[in-house]
Amino acid sequence: MKRKLIVFAGLILAFILFVGVKFFFFDSPGNTGRIKIVSSPTAGVFINSAPVGSTTFETRLVPGEYTIKLIPEGEDTKTVTWEGKVQVFENSLTYISREMGTSDLTSAGEILTLTAMEKSPLSETGQVSLVTNPPGAIVFLNNDEKGVSPIVLDEVPVGEHELAVYLPGFFKRSQKINVEKGHIVNSLFKLALDKTHKTLEQEISEQKKEATASADIDNITTADNNPQNTLTVLETPTGSLNVREDATVLAAKIGEVTPGDKYEYIEEANGWYKIIFNKEEGWVFGDFIKLNE
Repeated sequence: MKRKLIVFAGLILAFILFVGVKFFFFDSPGNTGRIKIVSSPTAGVFINSAPVGSTTFETRLVPGEYTIKLIPEGEDTKTVTWEGKVQVFENSLTYISREMGTSDLTSAGEILTLTAMEKSPLSETGQVSLVTNPPGAIVFLNNDEKGVSPIVLDEVPVGEHELAVYLPGFFKRSQKINVEKGHIVNSLFKLALDKTHKTLEQEISEQKKEATASADIDNITTADNNPQNTLTVLETPTGSLNVREDATVLAAKIGEVTPGDKYEYIEEANGWYKIIFNKEEGWVFGDFIKLNE
């Protein structure tokens, strides 16, 4: 009887210890931060190698660095796992979103954290810090082009905004963010490779193959030997398309063209097209144009 009482008391003590650890280290709002993880497809969640549940997953953790691992669940065995280190801050949310493909190149996602600025602004503004993988993506805030990543946006008004990034050859990513006064929204975007993206050289190569099959290959020409090739401007997130001095988003802007307008193009380089614009030459981004036959 005495032995049974000792075993019973041990079980009660273990249960109390478990509840205490869960309360103070995971569920207690004091001196903790929140972490939320979503994924497609549904995945098992491991924190520091310990299984804690499945996505969508949310809990509280003591501030610090954690290793998060997501293992896809279900029958789709071709989907890759994801693992990364994240930082949890006191009284703040760390948000992880992952779209897991068949490889790292075709996978995408975001990691967002909120931290306090070193010096609080006088106005109702905050900051947005953005890094992309790969770097050099065009950054849009509320459909307004802001530059290329990595970038820090200052004096962003408090409230909800849409943050988006785009890089030629990769799928565009967008995420709703909430800016708080005196805080920085730290954003890391992983872009997925768009295997359907085609360069001008690839399009010409396909045209030549089709022409060979129909015995019309002599009628296929490139922009280098046919200066009368034209293009049409497509719809853009901002309602217009910038014309730049060189074939890069870092080049100076010399004007804008309107969706639906047609222009002669005389050269192509790295997905950009040189057009005749106001009797001058300028470059437009190839993902927002259509080549005319």
